[in-house]
Amino acid sequence: MSHIIQGERIFLRPLEATDAELYRRWRADALPMALAGWRDPAPMSLAAVQARIERLAKDQGDYLYNFVICLLADERPIGEVMLADVDRRNGSAEVGIFIGEPEEWGKGYGTEALRALVDFGFGELRLERIWLEVWTENARARRAYEKAGFVHEGTIRNDRYEFGRLTSGDIMSVLRDEWLAPLLPGG
Repeated sequence: MSHIIQGERIFLRPLEATDAELYRRWRADALPMALAGWRDPAPMSLAAVQARIERLAKDQGDYLYNFVICLLADERPIGEVMLADVDRRNGSAEVGIFIGEPEEWGKGYGTEALRALVDFGFGELRLERIWLEVWTENARARRAYEKAGFVHEGTIRNDRYEFGRLTSGDIMSVLRDEWLAPLLPGG
């Protein structure tokens, strides 16, 4: 099977109605959702997941590009990645990601999915800046983002209430010129 967005070990495909039960299971675990910084309450009912999948399908390609991360080896879905709030006028978008299968954490699949999505954002969508917010205490995610080329821009102090206390978030981004630099002569 050929894939439009593909890394070495993963590919990205649209979220399908048949993913509803799997997605509901992923969203039922509050820890990955909190670590990902996703503000939707967990768990979600199957009906809520189905409605979300319908909304995402309707908005796909407009201001949102949402994908399921799948392993190339067996096409098994392991997580989700998206470009949200795509601002075509200013050339920016926010990225969000989570790996819903905890046994796949720490294997580099998230970094690879981010690289594939960022490449899509700069190559196909002609974006200039892709950014994200990461919980300051989520060191594993920060390392994955740095490996994918994101750099720290600043910290938003006490920006959300999680785990019974106020927490801070770091803003990270990657610019088109930074992404393309290794590909250019002398880069």
